[in-house]
Amino acid sequence: MAENPHVKQVRFVKSAVHPSDFPDLEGMPELAVAGRSNVGKSSLINGLVNRRRLAKVSNTPGRTQLLNFFVVNEAFSLCDLPGYGYAKVPLVMKRQWGPMIERYLEGRDTLRGLLLLMDARREPGEWETGLIGWCSEHGIAVIPVVTKIDKLVPSKRMPALAAVGRPLGLPAKQLVGWSAPNGDGLEDLWGRVVRVLGLDVDGSD
Repeated sequence: MAENPHVKQVRFVKSAVHPSDFPDLEGMPELAVAGRSNVGKSSLINGLVNRRRLAKVSNTPGRTQLLNFFVVNEAFSLCDLPGYGYAKVPLVMKRQWGPMIERYLEGRDTLRGLLLLMDARREPGEWETGLIGWCSEHGIAVIPVVTKIDKLVPSKRMPALAAVGRPLGLPAKQLVGWSAPNGDGLEDLWGRVVRVLGLDVDGSD
């Protein structure tokens, strides 16, 4: 796993279900991470914050079933959301997010951005397009990340980004191509996180 030189410190805060249990981080800007089950969410989190096992990587899709909160560089918080697609979650936007997720998205005042993860080998569907629309309506910036690009030969990567972006109405250049094993896309992704959260380039507030 590639090292992220911008991250000096990261700590787990807590897991939560209800808003009353969400951590009070005194206005610290927050970044959420969302994606279908088995899209590589845990691997991305570990790579982004420079920790090999901060988020547990599992071969069992849907392992994350709570909201897990972390603090990075004492400058911003990160919330790992449960992977969509576990336990036959309904497909309609307002119903597919369980009440726990919906309450988080609607009520977390410090939420500034959301990393939306999508597999390079699959086109996004109603869930992804609906989530982007919802975030746009609520003023939450979306950083679209295409994971597992290392599964494709180099000549297929840009066409894959274009194919993922097309249903979302986004050109390929607006998507971040990500590879967990070798860290491709790390600097691009970190730069976008910094801009969305209003941090200094080194990830400080």
